[in-house]
Amino acid sequence: MTITKRLTRQQSKQVTREQLLQSAASLFADQGVSGTSVEHIVEAAGYTRGAFYGNFEGKHELVLALLEQRTQHELEEIQAMTREAATFEVMLEHLRSWHRRRDQNLASWLALRTELWLYGLRDPELLPVLAARERRSREALAQALEQGFAARGVSTPAPVEMLALIVHALDDGLSIQRVLCPAESGTDSVVDVVELLMKSWTALARSTTAEPATEKLEKNP
Repeated sequence: MTITKRLTRQQSKQVTREQLLQSAASLFADQGVSGTSVEHIVEAAGYTRGAFYGNFEGKHELVLALLEQRTQHELEEIQAMTREAATFEVMLEHLRSWHRRRDQNLASWLALRTELWLYGLRDPELLPVLAARERRSREALAQALEQGFAARGVSTPAPVEMLALIVHALDDGLSIQRVLCPAESGTDSVVDVVELLMKSWTALARSTTAEPATEKLEKNP
């Protein structure tokens, strides 16, 4: 005999909330935030308007919740990769696997990301929320980069925040190119670029560290 445990009221509400968010994410990617109504969301999720308004005050609040959910999810994935990797090289392999999984639905992922950006750009009050989301992502990248430099025994050749910004921007740009020109941009292109940058930045850091000693020798032959 199978005994099914009934969900508590709070658990049931959480399940409803998650399904509404998933439904909204799919619809936003397909037809945009502005082109998606509350009715579309509840119909796709199989709920009523009452269930929607029992979880969100309106579509705007749902967008904010979706932004937070996606940000937290990506942060947890990056932090897990950093925590579980014994070396930066292993971290890169974890990152390759992550990008390959994302590549399976890259077009819809990018469409949703772009829609949320556009929604925020059109609402000045939402811009700080978007900025905070991007900042948290960059901070996670900065932590991973710092670990990579530390493993190589060098200091960062520039503020790690700036290096993280470069990597973050390249990820966005290369993702767009991957969707538009898949034959000209491989699945591993983002990680290949990060690996190339790390090698270049490490060489630059070592070169900068060696300069004072070289100058001293020249002055005191």
